[in-house]
Amino acid sequence: MSYSVLPRTGPAPALRGRIGTGFSPVPHRYHLYLSAGCPRSEQVMGALTLLGIEDSVGATVLGADTEGPGYAELRLAYEAAGHHFDGDLTVPALVDTWSGRVVSDHAPDILDDLRLLAPPQAFRTAF
Repeated sequence: MSYSVLPRTGPAPALRGRIGTGFSPVPHRYHLYLSAGCPRSEQVMGALTLLGIEDSVGATVLGADTEGPGYAELRLAYEAAGHHFDGDLTVPALVDTWSGRVVSDHAPDILDDLRLLAPPQAFRTAF
């Protein structure tokens, strides 16, 4: 018995999972892949700091070299999210380290979901 892979007839599926709906808001469960100089990645990195969760959400800043550190791991996470994923790797990308797959690569959703990982306002350190 042989199987064949059909060619994609449309765009790659959007990765729009959300923390709180299918993905539990658990500290140290998620990892972000970001890009230096990318405005959306910079917004996400700023949110990590403002929310005080930079120690509970890992982050990898990818360089310009697509063979550099982090790209292989991000490719694996995209492939785990979509069988035979052949789309472009986009950042920012939020990855669930438990399942090894990309939760979302939609910056507004990522920014909104990060607040679920933050401690309540009363427990945050005042600056």
